[in-house]
Amino acid sequence: MLSLTLDRPAGAPLSVLAIGAHPDDIEIGAGGLLLGLAAKLSRVRYVVLSGTAERHAEARAAARAFIPDAELNITLLDLPEGRFPAVWQRVKDAIETVARAESPDLIIAPSPADAHQDHRTIGEIVPTVFRSHLYLAYEIPKWDGDLGLGRPSVYYPLPEDLARRKLELLHKCYPSQRGRDWWDDEVFLGLARLRGMECHSRYAEAFTCTKLVFS
Repeated sequence: MLSLTLDRPAGAPLSVLAIGAHPDDIEIGAGGLLLGLAAKLSRVRYVVLSGTAERHAEARAAARAFIPDAELNITLLDLPEGRFPAVWQRVKDAIETVARAESPDLIIAPSPADAHQDHRTIGEIVPTVFRSHLYLAYEIPKWDGDLGLGRPSVYYPLPEDLARRKLELLHKCYPSQRGRDWWDDEVFLGLARLRGMECHSRYAEAFTCTKLVFS
């Protein structure tokens, strides 16, 4: 298997746009990737499109914990959770507003194949707004059982210490989610172990990428 490295030419710093429908989406789907890229990141735009004041406070804490060193620009909106298809224009307007201010090297966002309507709406809109950017769609374990990716095409191997650091920060930053039947170590590490097996690593996060240009 050929490994590719996320590096800018001549070691230039890397900029990332991270988009989530709900607080905790970004960290569940790509928290390990953000932690692993920490030394390379110069600027991160962190956008969450829904949430209460309590959940927004958790998201702010999580963004700062998972992205400790880069310049961080946080945008937290209050679109109606579970209703993104009904407010499609507002979702698109929000993403287009970000696009007018940002031209990131990498976008991480939900997948258009995700069964959750909020995730799916974002995943459908992102590639229509950002047409010339590297977009990695992440997966989120949930009741629907789809994981959101179908068959992953991109893997980010996680050393065990990084996988467990991600888990530690999830629990620390999102106390409101404790007690939910899907919020536990076995779910998160179990999925990471499965994805790790698929790329010959102990743990990994998985993504899909519909378009990639070699240079």
